[in-house]
Amino acid sequence: MTQNCGQAMVKLLENYGVDTVFGIPGVHNLELYRGLAESPIRHVLARHEQGAGFMADGYARATGRVGVAFVITGPGVSNIATAIGQAFSDSIPMLVVSSVNESWSLGKGAGRLHESKDQLDFTRPVTALSARASSVAEAEQLIHQAFAIFASQRPRPVHIEVPLDILGQPAGELWRPKELPVRPAKLSQLDAAVARLNQAKNPMIIAGGGCVDAAAELQQLAEQLGAPVFTSVAGKGLLPSHHPLLAGSLLCVEPGWKMIAEADCVIAVGTELADTDFWCDRIEISENLVRIDLDSQKMTGIYPAKIPLVADAKATLGELNQQIVARASANAEERVKQLKAALQNNLPRMYQSHQQVLSAIREGLSAATVMATDMTQLAYSGNIFYPVDQPKKWLHPTGYGTLGYALPSAIGAAIGAKLPAAVLVGDGGLQYTINELATAAEYLSEQSFVVLMWNNSRLGQIWDDMELRDIEPVAVAMHNPNFELLAQGYHFAYRKLTQISEIAPALEELQSKSGCWFVELDATSLEQRDS
Repeated sequence: MTQNCGQAMVKLLENYGVDTVFGIPGVHNLELYRGLAESPIRHVLARHEQGAGFMADGYARATGRVGVAFVITGPGVSNIATAIGQAFSDSIPMLVVSSVNESWSLGKGAGRLHESKDQLDFTRPVTALSARASSVAEAEQLIHQAFAIFASQRPRPVHIEVPLDILGQPAGELWRPKELPVRPAKLSQLDAAVARLNQAKNPMIIAGGGCVDAAAELQQLAEQLGAPVFTSVAGKGLLPSHHPLLAGSLLCVEPGWKMIAEADCVIAVGTELADTDFWCDRIEISENLVRIDLDSQKMTGIYPAKIPLVADAKATLGELNQQIVARASANAEERVKQLKAALQNNLPRMYQSHQQVLSAIREGLSAATVMATDMTQLAYSGNIFYPVDQPKKWLHPTGYGTLGYALPSAIGAAIGAKLPAAVLVGDGGLQYTINELATAAEYLSEQSFVVLMWNNSRLGQIWDDMELRDIEPVAVAMHNPNFELLAQGYHFAYRKLTQISEIAPALEELQSKSGCWFVELDATSLEQRDS
């Protein structure tokens, strides 16, 4: 039988290696689901399009493959737009395929179901490409273009919309994937970078999410240079947590700023050097800045590159490692020790408590666990203190900073990576996407999946920020549901922990079993604050 456009699109995705699609079927995208019914691609039914987008994001972060979501016209696109924004901010490869109203009606205000003036306006600001397929041939071409972007450019979301009349049209012969372009390797200034690094007396490295597939090369460079390594939150795990050159995610604290300011040469790999990494408007960085990034726009701006290398991190670091002169690292290791000691010596009581809680969580969870986190104070502390030994094991919505990310992201990560997964989320953030507990219970009953909810019955960070600015806390205290009954209603087993000593043995026990667990962490009992 002749396939239609929707079926052909699904088949082409399959041929590009897509094995999972997250989404929700509706009357407008049924022809895509006709294709899924005939395909080995697994479909995961989210309970909300935003959840589907976050699942695709978590899948992509944990696997390194493209996360794919199918949504309907109008509300499906506007609902998933927040998740697209998060993926755009954090450079995550995500493909969103949506329907749109019939070609003849577009822009005419005809009053069609799910109609908007131009739904591409929802996604244009937060995508590498947002485009409409005006013909069957364009639908094929746009999928090829999407995967070319993912393969060769800074990985960011792509949204393709297909009018209803196009989705149902015959597509002719089988669409086949095209050979993908490779990431750029414009290394014309490599010799200059080598010379600068070999001359440096006090080099330092800042590495971000663009380096997650080059962990081994990064570690080799650090050891040859004798250079401390700072990572962004997206780069956690690039060096093992015990490595003596790992300064960690301490870009966001004053002792880290001071140490970076002392460097006579900084090499920044796959990082924006954004204020969301530093938690301040600007830090002092050596003018001898070597930047390796796929995005040429990052070579100018607040931190302009003295030596710009617009290229793939893995290939470029490999080239550098062949030419860097090895040196002793004892001095750098000692400075890293001093940095960590300086941080500990001035740590407020709240962070000391968080550090103990996070240490207990890490002790109780297996090293293979993928941890997806939310915008909550315990996760902010975890960005600094939670030890991670491999990349792609700590997922955090850094740039866009949206609440509700952790739960659906962990679902996507667990499904994609086929590893134990955990969620670190606050009571406020959980309730943004709490309906996705149903998705977890449906698809992850044979895996280990643990939700760790930090319950302080408030929007804790906003409460603290209000007090810091002498604002009487308003609209930040929460009247929460009975989480035990709620968890049980979603087919999660429930446990409440009030003592730090309970955390590690409880998590070790729960991870020894398959299934979904909801663990309520009583922040009032577990957290101490300065008086």
